[in-house]
Amino acid sequence: MKRWARILLGSVAVAGAGLALSADYIKLNLNRWLSGPVAPNRAITWNQGPEAPPAGARPPNIILIVADDLGWGDVTITGKGVAGMATPNIDAIGREGVVFANGYAGNATCAPSRAALLTGRYATRFGYEFTPADVRVPGWFPTSIIRPDALFARNIAGFPSDWEHKTLFDEDAARNLPPPGGKGVPASEITIAEQLQSRGYHTVHLGKWHLGEAKGMRPEDQGFDESLGFIIGGQKYLPEDHPETVNSYQDFDPIDRFLWANLPYSVQFNGSPRFAPDRYMTDYLSHHAVQAIRASRNRPFFLYLAYNAPHTPLQALKSDHDALAGIKDHRTRVYAAMVRAVDRGVGQVMAELKAQGLDDNTLVIFTSDNGGAHYVGLPDLNRPYRGWKASFYEGGTHLPFLMRWPGRIAPGSRFASPVSHFDIYATASAAAGAPLPADRPIDGVDLMPFVSGDATGVPHRTLFWRSGGYRVVLHEGWKLHSLTQPAGDRLYDLNADPTERTNLAAAQPARVAELKALLATHDRQQAPPAWPSLIRSPIPLDRPLGVKPKTKEDYVYWWN
Repeated sequence: MKRWARILLGSVAVAGAGLALSADYIKLNLNRWLSGPVAPNRAITWNQGPEAPPAGARPPNIILIVADDLGWGDVTITGKGVAGMATPNIDAIGREGVVFANGYAGNATCAPSRAALLTGRYATRFGYEFTPADVRVPGWFPTSIIRPDALFARNIAGFPSDWEHKTLFDEDAARNLPPPGGKGVPASEITIAEQLQSRGYHTVHLGKWHLGEAKGMRPEDQGFDESLGFIIGGQKYLPEDHPETVNSYQDFDPIDRFLWANLPYSVQFNGSPRFAPDRYMTDYLSHHAVQAIRASRNRPFFLYLAYNAPHTPLQALKSDHDALAGIKDHRTRVYAAMVRAVDRGVGQVMAELKAQGLDDNTLVIFTSDNGGAHYVGLPDLNRPYRGWKASFYEGGTHLPFLMRWPGRIAPGSRFASPVSHFDIYATASAAAGAPLPADRPIDGVDLMPFVSGDATGVPHRTLFWRSGGYRVVLHEGWKLHSLTQPAGDRLYDLNADPTERTNLAAAQPARVAELKALLATHDRQQAPPAWPSLIRSPIPLDRPLGVKPKTKEDYVYWWN
């Protein structure tokens, strides 16, 4: 039996008669439902700009590079790098520009975070509170719902039999979801691409989207002139049996098993049918970023380069894996090799800017969508911070956040006050001369005056995060986690305790009350979730998945 058939979930408990479906059935059928047929590789012809540059000054080009699940500790300008591996090209953006020492994600999982980043607003303002997921299956499937709580059963997830924290599933909500593909950023939102399009920019999306498939939600409908990538949340990096790939399987993680069995290896170009890339996915996206820059060298452009690395499934290019022979642990080495490929791609983008004479007139921003994920099984992704992706502890939201603009940002700058993903929207809009929308609250602010010292004060006194019954506020260095499961308040003084070790809630009831009042006011300004939370999953704070739980360990429940 093939490996995917051995490991895919073992068996999947589903609604109805509790039918156990074989891995073979899901592999052969669910994959077709998720991806559709995948055609052979096809050549990409990018829209060519003018043959000569325009006369006079032109607005700056803007490049936004977003890695997927990259932790604070994975980059050497913010942490120590994966097993000490350097990231020189990513580091150079911060070294030649500014490092935001307290840069925060809009959310702790990928899709809501990206929704905030691209709209300049708390995604909860328009109901984008949970990562889009659909547990319904096509009509030909012998049951109507796959139960995520069964996928996370203790015997699959690697938890000991006496571990009491279970994944909870809302079956009623699952049966009343919006149409598949209809969970995304609504067309009424004004994206950063639409902002820049209004100023004559040519706009390009490369890589991951994960913000809706329905009409009006796709990148081509949300301000991007050209889009090459994938609409769902992930893809394989190469076929699993490709001779140039080295795979790492996290057998303790049910999500990993599902991804190996069902993720395709494909992209779309401007909404075309799916086709296969011609190389390792990270390198494919980097290659086409260079081509898109070359095509737009004589016009202002916005490039959103959204890598899916180093998100699972863990697949490294063999040459990168071979270059890291000093890393002995297989999983760590594969993960590090994936980060190495991202760093190489960043270097290729920056080299092309120099080659085209665009380096001095381009604002480059690098960040991650959220912190490193506990389901990778590696302990140091977010060091020194506690927590992971899918928690609002610093490990889930405190990110590498770098910005470079020669002549406008002094090399070696460091900015200490908290900033957020949604500030990228206002910063890019100001750089392009695009007024912010006046018909809605925009939560982001232009960071350039703060970086240059022209603005006094701080960009934000207060930041908020929310996912169902889990709400967090950061106000002037004090951070409150308000949870309904496990019920209670956790208060931390980040000025003295940046790694959130000492809960001061019992000792500071007045401050807890003050911060809860801020949360209540913020909640009243947000929209109800546009679709319901389906599952609530326990996230341990101090260990990755695959490591045996400790007695009375700290955890939070994540709503999704």
